[in-house]
Amino acid sequence: MRISARADYAVRAVLELAVQQDDRPVKAEDVATVQDIPHKFLEGILGDLRRGGIVESRRGGGGGYRLAREASAITVADVIRAVDGPIVSVRGERPTGLVYTGTAGPLLPLWVALRANVRRILEGVTLADLAAGTLPDPVRELAAEPAAWENPRAVRPGDGNRPV
Repeated sequence: MRISARADYAVRAVLELAVQQDDRPVKAEDVATVQDIPHKFLEGILGDLRRGGIVESRRGGGGGYRLAREASAITVADVIRAVDGPIVSVRGERPTGLVYTGTAGPLLPLWVALRANVRRILEGVTLADLAAGTLPDPVRELAAEPAAWENPRAVRPGDGNRPV
């Protein structure tokens, strides 16, 4: 699974809204500056987030963006889906829409299990969690494993131990 720049920027933007927002909207320019996101790119992302029901916008001098609902009711998965669509796809399709036969048969439950685990994590973390600087125990425990911080080396066939 890869997290696109669009999804990364979207999560950072709504997190900034969750932290900055009191009772007034936050300007896109302010979010772009604080989070170092290209402003024009952010405007497109905020449009997707508005259409996805994650943020609301207000025009005018006192305008800007705010969360459409409480930060505790918005998960990281909600944000990613609003800007990128399904969280896990295989060749652009949802795993449940695939059909494998023969020796490839075990791939389908593998992709479905992968999706279930990714969803479990991303649906279990809210903007309120991130804004408070806390993560749910299962996420903290996974991140605390030393192997989680290591990148396994890929080796090309015939190249001995030369990493890819």
